[in-house]
Amino acid sequence: MTARIEKVVTEGVVDVDGVEHKVTNNTYILGDDDEVIVIDPARDADKLMEQVGERDVLAVVCTHGLADHVGAAIEVASRDEAVVALHPKDRRLWRETWSETWPDIEMEDEGLFGVAEVQLEVISTPGITPGGVSLLCEELGVVFTGKTLQADGPGRLGGEYPALADQLTAIGERLFTLPHDTRVLPSHGDETTIGEQERHFDDWIGGSLVNQADATPPAESPLPDGTSASGIRLNLGD
Repeated sequence: MTARIEKVVTEGVVDVDGVEHKVTNNTYILGDDDEVIVIDPARDADKLMEQVGERDVLAVVCTHGLADHVGAAIEVASRDEAVVALHPKDRRLWRETWSETWPDIEMEDEGLFGVAEVQLEVISTPGITPGGVSLLCEELGVVFTGKTLQADGPGRLGGEYPALADQLTAIGERLFTLPHDTRVLPSHGDETTIGEQERHFDDWIGGSLVNQADATPPAESPLPDGTSASGIRLNLGD
């Protein structure tokens, strides 16, 4: 098996309800020496395509329709006339960034993408956005979770949980059924594993996320992942 995963980190500012947040994004390139799929091209298409090099881009797959997941989608796809894939429930969000285009493919739960003799399976994980998805590559033992699940727990949007019940349901029913050693590759920050995160699930559904939000004052400036609005930080050392 020659498939491998490469990560490109970019930094920028996103606007959430009129508030700007500094955000660091991970874009992942999955493939081999000949062909790749680009996951969540946040921004800076030149930097992303420099990493891609001469390899063929087969598809651009976006886990959410948010600006910092689709911001370079059209530019990255255009060179090789690659398809852009997004869940249909996030089409409205897409149009906030790309007002005159639509994605080529409307992803659905359990859909498949193939590249370099491995497959990406679409897993519906709404919460951050209505059409949020995660992408499982079983052959490589990894799941790309977008904003749904990160190394510090459930992800946030501008520091808030847009639909926490839906998000926790998706995490519990769709992600925590994966093997414990499955690598979790999120759109922000460091990687983690399913097993590392699952041990905190009872605390999350018990209200620890909301309690920490109420008890912790906001930081003076946005954190790298844009979470300062609520100040939520999980202590993974418990």
